[in-house]
Amino acid sequence: MPARAGLSSAEDDTVSGQLVVAQGLPWPPSVEDFYPPNVAGPWVTKFGIMVWLAVALLIIFFMLAYRNPKLVPGKAQWAAESVYGLVRDNIAREQMGNAGIRFAPYFTVLFSFILLTNLFAIVPGLQISPNSHIAFPIVLAAISYAMYNYIGVRKHGLGGYLKQSLILPGVPWPMHFLLIPIEFLQNFVVRPVTLALRLFANLFAGHLLLLVFTIGGFVMLSSDSIFVQVTSVFSFAMAIVMTFFEALVAVLQAYVFVTLSANYIGTSLADEH
Repeated sequence: MPARAGLSSAEDDTVSGQLVVAQGLPWPPSVEDFYPPNVAGPWVTKFGIMVWLAVALLIIFFMLAYRNPKLVPGKAQWAAESVYGLVRDNIAREQMGNAGIRFAPYFTVLFSFILLTNLFAIVPGLQISPNSHIAFPIVLAAISYAMYNYIGVRKHGLGGYLKQSLILPGVPWPMHFLLIPIEFLQNFVVRPVTLALRLFANLFAGHLLLLVFTIGGFVMLSSDSIFVQVTSVFSFAMAIVMTFFEALVAVLQAYVFVTLSANYIGTSLADEH
């Protein structure tokens, strides 16, 4: 944009940034935007409140939906049964066969929790998902990691589970010196790490894009150039488009996380590698 009278281009950009800061907007955006200030000390944070809010909302929703179940369901019961049916038929049964039905309640809770916390990223007043902070995806991945290892050991025994996880049948024995470390990394390191990083990276990137387009619109709007001010409309429009895209990502990432968790549990229950 054209520099103000008597100011260089760099100084003009600095003045524009100061104007944005004066209006209460974070400029430039930084990693600190992913660390909201503590609400009441280090033990009560915005992220923590959102997690407990999600837990409370899910408990209330499912209790109300099933407090008086009917053969012809009402709207709440239909919504709850639809979520459960989706997870049971399209995730648990698809990935694990009929053995997956007994895990459907856990997968339903996991899917509902991740979906709701993901959607917090586009809820006014919250506008960020706890899953855009790496700590929460790590905990969710650790739960699934502990679960599929525990189930595998309980069914096959520790030795049998390790043999199933690390040794490929029908492979010449000298190849095991190469393949066992690869299988160990894949099953016990790569799986939980990628499970957490996939969820975190998508939510982190989505929040960053929304932040860039929204704050960028305000920055352009504060310009002295009419052309730049008019162009800010496109930045705001992209923020709206990205909001709908982020809603789609929220659903897909919840589905992918639970599907992979079901797949891992299914492989730990399998009789063969």
